[in-house]
Amino acid sequence: MKKVRLLHNPTAGDNDFTKEELVRLIGKEGFDCTYASVRDEKWDDFEEDTDFLIIAGGDGTVRRVSKALMNRKRLDKQFPLALLPHGTANNIAGALQVEGSVRDIVRSWHHDRLKLFDIGKVYGLDKDLFFLESFGFGIFPRLMKVMEKIHEEIGDSAEEKIRAARAMLYDVLLNYEASECRIVADGAEHSGKYVMVEIMNISSIGPNLALAPWADPGDGELEIVTVAASQRSKFETFLLNQINGVADTFHFTTIRGKNIAVYWEGKDVHADDELLKMQKSHEIQIKVQPGMLEFLVKQ
Repeated sequence: MKKVRLLHNPTAGDNDFTKEELVRLIGKEGFDCTYASVRDEKWDDFEEDTDFLIIAGGDGTVRRVSKALMNRKRLDKQFPLALLPHGTANNIAGALQVEGSVRDIVRSWHHDRLKLFDIGKVYGLDKDLFFLESFGFGIFPRLMKVMEKIHEEIGDSAEEKIRAARAMLYDVLLNYEASECRIVADGAEHSGKYVMVEIMNISSIGPNLALAPWADPGDGELEIVTVAASQRSKFETFLLNQINGVADTFHFTTIRGKNIAVYWEGKDVHADDELLKMQKSHEIQIKVQPGMLEFLVKQ
């Protein structure tokens, strides 16, 4: 019997299952399951005989657990991760095609394979940091600032939150001033005025917007997705179609790279769901670090 550790964010998503129900369900499927809330102290004291860790939460919880793993010494045991998507957007689970009912996902762990997952490492800010989803400049970090102020006014369901975030992103875009940016990806330079520059490790960002649909988080490269000032109106149309559920084939300008330098003249910056302070314009270095994590995915 495999020994697993359930790392649960009890405040994530719609809370369809209590911790007792989750532990019971996982146990019924033949796993020896122990429990920890990521809200508690010492939740990251992992026993060495644990076969894999289960994350029941959203993208923020996945990032929190990943950070704890990467703070371990590389010679220590590195635990594979299994996902029970339980947040609003669940972009990481979507990139790994982890979907279906909780029971079906748990049952699949008997047969799943491991997929390597890269991270992006960022240098040049007050502290070095990493990202799983994306690191970027422009309208998305501005959206995050706005959503922090109005989150209590938005409905509780994931669908309501996603629709509200898309609508607010559209409003942000209408009035956002494009900034000068210079990008150097593996030695090739790209410059211009942009409303958005996102260095993507997975396909979707924020409210389930697929900016890099062909991105593979295990291919050892990052996707640099940009929206130039000249593309603003087309991007506005794309967002309106997303809000109204209309299919759209907008193609984002995309550059691929492993070693990236970005000089951005604005101040709106984020790494995954974390807003960052950048008081002055300067160059930031981003390097992909291949295969730092392992996730259980379906065959």
